[in-house]
Amino acid sequence: MIGKSVIEPMDLTVEEIYEILDLGQKIIEDPEKYSQSCRGKILATLFYEPSTRTRLSFEAAMLRLGGSIVGFSQAASSSAAKGESVADTIKTIACYADIAAMRHPKEGAPKVAAMNSSIPVINAGDGGHQHPTQTLTDLLTIKSLKNRLTNLKIGICGDLKFGRTVHSLIKAMSRYEGIEFYLIAPDELKIPNYIKEEVLEKNNIKYKEVKKIDEVIEELDILYMTRVQRERFFNEDDYVRLKDRYILTEEKLQNAKEDMIIMHPLPRVNEIHVSVDNNKRAKYFDQVKYGMYARMALILKLLGRDK
Repeated sequence: MIGKSVIEPMDLTVEEIYEILDLGQKIIEDPEKYSQSCRGKILATLFYEPSTRTRLSFEAAMLRLGGSIVGFSQAASSSAAKGESVADTIKTIACYADIAAMRHPKEGAPKVAAMNSSIPVINAGDGGHQHPTQTLTDLLTIKSLKNRLTNLKIGICGDLKFGRTVHSLIKAMSRYEGIEFYLIAPDELKIPNYIKEEVLEKNNIKYKEVKKIDEVIEELDILYMTRVQRERFFNEDDYVRLKDRYILTEEKLQNAKEDMIIMHPLPRVNEIHVSVDNNKRAKYFDQVKYGMYARMALILKLLGRDK
């Protein structure tokens, strides 16, 4: 994996993902062992759109590995504001840094960067397309809390049309046996046909589309909530009409399995009531910490510092 760029989850083989997850769990058990593994290495965080968790998670991951960070947190504070191309930006950054994490509002921008880069590029989210490190976060969370990545019934609720975390997770989990998806969304935010045809149906993954959480809550091992993303809408009225369509409450969890886990890539708006935070099934803030460990493991692998 040394020197490899990671643009989408499928860039990693099942074996490579297991290696990353295994390393992530080792870091959780003994973080001190890896605290100087990236000493002398620099991570560039190239964020062309706002982010809290992903950017800080990458930065915290590198700092906890003993490395350093450079970068920018919005396009306006970079030469993109002057019209510089992604290709030229990454060629410049490669002169300073050993590895880069890029978030960009345009789908495919990190791939263009990777094609023009002499250092590994990690896609930290591109438009409504892919978000591979969130997928690694989700997989490490699931493996750590459910002790497996197979034979799981997963409900995904909310914005399935624009949700890049959803698309990446479905692609990744389609490689494991016994996975069933319950896709919970209004007609306007249903999963894109290409995900159904090229991923679910092509891989003979069982799935069911429903419009209410209540219809499937009893079946689920995992409930993955997502927000309706205001920034992906062209029409404010459509956003307002759909944003509160799904709100998870304590009442809706009454028939859920005792060991079901609730996940969310965050940020949360209204889709999970704050009272649910105290429910033992709520694992979305644990998920944040698993994300840092997953990114630590990925950085170590791509830089060949995992020994």
